[in-house]
Amino acid sequence: QVQLVESGGGLAQAGASLRLSCAASGDTFSYYTMAWFRQAPGKEREFVAASRWNDDYTSYADSVKGRFTISRDSANNTVYLQMNSLRPEDTAVYHCAADRWLAGAPLRNPREYDDWGQGTQVTVSS
Repeated sequence: QVQLVESGGGLAQAGASLRLSCAASGDTFSYYTMAWFRQAPGKEREFVAASRWNDDYTSYADSVKGRFTISRDSANNTVYLQMNSLRPEDTAVYHCAADRWLAGAPLRNPREYDDWGQGTQVTVSS
């Protein structure tokens, strides 16, 4: 099991950028597939991006492809979500998720992930 703490959310204008961070602790970070999900009020949790533990494979939701980038820093046990060209529809609580040795593709099912952070709010104004 790994503990996850997100940071970096806030208020941004449309077209701006934000970078979210998720710090992991409690286990060997390199064994974990990491992902970002988001949930807007009244909507179901939605996949955003994932980074597989054992190679360079990444996966993105169509709605963020080309605008968001997931990356991981194993030296600091942190996964990032760089969000560019933000849109009002990106407004949501963003959650970091992790699962040990999770393989396969496209890693978009939230039920595949055992460990979750509390989330960080991102609000994009038009």
